[in-house]
Amino acid sequence: MKEQILDASKIVLITFIFSAIIMPLMKVVANYIEAVDVPSSAEGNRHIHKKTTPKLGALGIFLSFLFGYMLFGEHSIKMNAILIGSFIVILMGIIDDIKPVKAKYRFLTHIAAASVIAFYGGITLNDITAFGFTFDFGILAYPLTILFIVACTDIIDLIDGLDGLSGGICTIFYITVAIIGFYQGRAGSLVMILTLIMLGSTLGFLLHNFYPAKIFAGDCVTFMGFIIAIITLLEFKGAALISFFVPLTILGIPILDTLFAIIRRLLKGQPPFQADSEHLHHQLLGMNFSQRTTVLIIYGINILFAAASIFYTLKDPIVGQILYIIIFIIVLWFVLHTTIISDKTPKHTKKIKEKIKKIKPKMKAKTNTKKKNNKK
Repeated sequence: MKEQILDASKIVLITFIFSAIIMPLMKVVANYIEAVDVPSSAEGNRHIHKKTTPKLGALGIFLSFLFGYMLFGEHSIKMNAILIGSFIVILMGIIDDIKPVKAKYRFLTHIAAASVIAFYGGITLNDITAFGFTFDFGILAYPLTILFIVACTDIIDLIDGLDGLSGGICTIFYITVAIIGFYQGRAGSLVMILTLIMLGSTLGFLLHNFYPAKIFAGDCVTFMGFIIAIITLLEFKGAALISFFVPLTILGIPILDTLFAIIRRLLKGQPPFQADSEHLHHQLLGMNFSQRTTVLIIYGINILFAAASIFYTLKDPIVGQILYIIIFIIVLWFVLHTTIISDKTPKHTKKIKEKIKKIKPKMKAKTNTKKKNNKK
């Protein structure tokens, strides 16, 4: 066990160092090809940052992932499929970072990448056991797998709204899966190698991305969600229904935030995937929490999800269930006392929307001043 921990630490440390070193280069490249996030852009109006920031941070994670694979990975058909699919996702992310691409083209690209995993790599969700019955998906295994991968890929993209948010959530996921994997005796497996490589790579990125961020993940952040989907399929393939949902509960925050966003927009008669400024982090900012505090609060809730998963899987299911109940109460309170789903909430929560609205004029004024200075 001690030797396995040392080997794991070596993987994490080496990929962390490589990722931390390569991030400054990603900033230079991003500025050179103009893959930058400008607050005055249509997308920037939904963001909280107030200065132009280079993207391509997730490209640095991908390069660190490749470096880690060359050192610690083993050649296989599955790994080939993961590399090909990842390259497709990253390529679209780079293009989208330089010049925004229509959502339908991104969606088709993600389907293509997921198809490589399912059809070429043979990584599929074949069956699930629930209530004493085993459900064999048969030919439906392929579309279900593709749907699952695409969903995970886009969920991480949707949560990427504050400095250090998406990277921290992914880091918590990798740590949790690594702990479960070690205790279940799967050290050295493909899923553990992927998890540890991604853990080190993401930590190196967080060194530059935590508030105040010097670089953003950019649209290449979809790569992180893509790998999380693959790790989930490899780790819990053919498992009982409750075990399959363990990794999903680790992603409780981005999943709930996406679900609430869809419900909120449908109630307003808007398209379910239309952008808005009422995500979880916007709600917390509206409560006068700073960016750093907001991210740390979300980390804390996500750690609760992770702890519940660990206890439920390895130690004491009762403790895990208690933690899940606590999380449910927190989520219920949040739904009832904020505008995350509906505007029809207590009057004192209206200040959340007012606070969010105040952010945009400040950003716009600063951007206009910057434009005037540039003209001079």
